[in-house]
Order: sequence, then C-alpha cells, then structure tokens
Amino acid sequence: MDVLETRGLRKMFGEGEARVEALRGIDLAVPEGKLVAIMGPSGSGKSTLLCMLGGIDLPSEGQVLLEGTDLATLSDDQRTLIRRKRIGFIFQSFNLLPILSAQENVALPLELDGLASAEARRRADEALDLVGMQSRRHHIPSTLSGGEQQRVAVARALVIKPAILLADEPTGNLDSVNGQRLTSLLRNLVDQGGQTIVMVTHDPDIAAQADCVVHIRDGLVADEEHTAEGPSPPIPLPADGARGGERSQPAKSLPEGGSRSQKSRRKRRRRRK
Repeated sequence: MDVLETRGLRKMFGEGEARVEALRGIDLAVPEGKLVAIMGPSGSGKSTLLCMLGGIDLPSEGQVLLEGTDLATLSDDQRTLIRRKRIGFIFQSFNLLPILSAQENVALPLELDGLASAEARRRADEALDLVGMQSRRHHIPSTLSGGEQQRVAVARALVIKPAILLADEPTGNLDSVNGQRLTSLLRNLVDQGGQTIVMVTHDPDIAAQADCVVHIRDGLVADEEHTAEGPSPPIPLPADGARGGERSQPAKSLPEGGSRSQKSRRKRRRRRK
C-alpha cells in the first residue's frame, strides 16, 4: 500500500518570460513502512517537491495523494488539519521554541489540537523515551546539544502518530557522529515501528540507509534506486559525547542501527554510472 503518491506533479512560478518550471511531471510512490531518500543538486526541485508532499504549497498541475486523499482538492483549513494530524515534519534547523522545555515542545502540537495538558505531556514523554531523550525532558533547547535538539524535533514529529514523516536535510546541522545517530534512529523507526519516512538529503552515506533513493534533476525524476537487501545488523556507534557535545542516553525502545555496507554503496554507484 502506498501512503503517499504523486501523479504528473508540476509546479510553475512566475509568468511569461519570467516563468520557471520547478517540477515538470513527477510520478512518485511511497510505500507504507519504507524510508525514501530524495537526492539532487541545488535547484533540482527537492525542496519544492517536499512542500508539495506536505501540503504546504499546491501544485500547478497533477495530484498529491495522501492515504488516497488528493491534497489539492482540500480547502486551506482542511489541509491544515491534515498536516496537524497526519504529517510529521522534521526541519534542518530544529525549530524548537527556546522558552519551552523538551517535554513542552513535544506536547505543544497535541495541546494545540485540544488534548488535555496532562495527557499531552504523558504522550510527549513516550515520544521522548522512544528517541532516548526522556531523561532530558525538562531541559530547554539552549542546554541541549545539536544532536539532542534534533532528537526532540523527531519526538515532536512522532507524537501525533503521523501517517508519514517528512524530513528536510535532518542531519544538515549535525556533525558526522550525531548525523549517524539520527539516521540510525530514523532507520529503526521504519524497521521496528513501521513508520513511513521521506527524507531530503545531500549525503550519499545517509541516503544509503534508505529503501529507495529518488534522484531529482531539473524538476524530473532522473533515477530511482531500490535496495533489494534489508538493513544491515546494528553496529556500535561512538559513545555519547564523542563529538558535538552529545550527552543524551541511547534510545531505550529502539536500539541504534548501523550504516549499510560499503559493498552496498559501491553497487549503488555502479548502477548510477
């Protein structure tokens, strides 16, 4: 079953000679319980595509189907409700409110949706425990490392129990160690939790963790790589605090997963050639 699908997706900006066609007919299917990575050079249309997938912007032509519902046919209020209840967003810059604790940041989407504060915080604690941050739940963002802040952002996206997570360069502001930790966390959310994730990334090592890598160029799908083999067994990651001031405990509910083998990455490169 495809959680998310696009059909003939096109997006134009401007008019006349100034018109730019950012997306030129994207057909994409995202199966349930899979991690899909989107790659491409700057200006290829990756960010525009992610905005379309999340219902933030509307296509000029074509369809974006989330669980069978065409987002373009919905009103602004209906799309807002879909985003609030069915789509989790993870941003490169974390976007945590600086005056709120980790727990309060994660609980906020639930409270804005009308859930009682006590229940919202209970569910926030569950989401923080899932990403290994429950012990830091009362800390504000300025007292957390970059890797910890991004884990809190993941918990905030997960707390609504979304149909799909959309991640825009989630490791872009992290060093290599914390980037590996976060990618392993996302991989385990798919493998052990059945979460569906679409992730935009520039890093081929991060993309190598995906079940499918979609290459975008000039507003078109240039290539798709599907991984036949399953994820490799978890491997030990560097200890917390090795780089980037990471202080959090490893996730209790989801053991850390490792990178795919170098052999798998070499196969990907040969296919692209």
